[in-house]
Amino acid sequence: MSEQFTLIGLSDSAEPRLDPAAIAAIGAARIFAGGTRHREIVAELLPSGSRWITIAPPIDGVLNALDEADEPVVVFASGDPFFYGFGATLRKRFPSASIQSFPSFHSLQMLAQRCLIPYQSMRHASLTGRSWEELDCALIAGERFIGVLTDTRKTPPEVARRMLDFGYSGYRMVVGEALGGSSERLTHCTLEEAIGMKFGRLNCLLLEATEPPKRWFGIPENFFDGLPGRPNMITKMPFRLAALAALELGRARTFWDVGFCTGSVAIEARLQFPCLAVTAFEKRPECDALLEKNARRFGAPGIAKVMGDFLTQDHRALSGSDGVDAVFIGGHGDRLDEVFDVVANHLSPGGRVVMNAVRQPSAEAFAASAARRGMELAESLKLTVGEHNPVTVMKAVKPG
Repeated sequence: MSEQFTLIGLSDSAEPRLDPAAIAAIGAARIFAGGTRHREIVAELLPSGSRWITIAPPIDGVLNALDEADEPVVVFASGDPFFYGFGATLRKRFPSASIQSFPSFHSLQMLAQRCLIPYQSMRHASLTGRSWEELDCALIAGERFIGVLTDTRKTPPEVARRMLDFGYSGYRMVVGEALGGSSERLTHCTLEEAIGMKFGRLNCLLLEATEPPKRWFGIPENFFDGLPGRPNMITKMPFRLAALAALELGRARTFWDVGFCTGSVAIEARLQFPCLAVTAFEKRPECDALLEKNARRFGAPGIAKVMGDFLTQDHRALSGSDGVDAVFIGGHGDRLDEVFDVVANHLSPGGRVVMNAVRQPSAEAFAASAARRGMELAESLKLTVGEHNPVTVMKAVKPG
């Protein structure tokens, strides 16, 4: 295994300006790694007879090749190797290796400079081989400047389309292509204009808010689309907020909404805690479109939706290796004990499960289910709002 790596960051310039120490490292090495584009940029700098390891999926194969190297390796990366780059991957795989890094400006730094905005005010989001999660989190949080790294699927037009789908129309977009290279180009446009445009493969973008996004807190139930003829099939706003408070989502990473119906609890949780991973379960097929419509209405992208019988799902895959931190039982189809069994098995230590009980037998069943699984029953909260029936907010905590 190589005990020494030198990381060298490149821009898109065909004539990279490198630190003298980086040039010396290139001259002394025989094994190099990087993307195909990086090799094109540095081809004339490589010693004759050198070996090149192409960094491309599957990354495990690349890391195995680096592991087999028995001499120092020079690795080329885009911009700063430790900004969503290969540096962190290398450090994780080879924790005891000596690593020297020569970063260059990365694309979002260059884009901020071209737009003359203070770089420190920019929230970063990478879509490069990743989900929408970081961008969704930044949008829900109402960030004024968002710098986005794209890829060949999550392109500027796709970003603009998703933003408009979820009501985030109050942004303008600047797309930077091939920054630092001879074909560099900046395009200023609206989101609507971006949808119809084409951009080069190498691009990143800046989103700038033109108006403050609307931030919801306590959405009135009549604002949601609900089941036809069943106006009471929704968790009323005061009870919803009380349940979310009991769940202590401010210190949770993962949250399940079991029996989401209109999606009110999942949506409110997503909006109040933008970086919370929310998974919503529902067996009634007519609720599928309801969640989609309501999530778009209130600007709540990124809710993972699972349709079908909750008891038959792959709960281990959905909870992850660390378990789920908080669960709201909004519906159980008269199988509360079975649902509780699944929930208790997948809660992380200290995890919370909450249910709003309208009837006393439901509250008693919840308490009994919690006791059978050795969970601590917190003090209940009984609420009455307007003409609604009293609701008891029940909470149980799994031992830490």
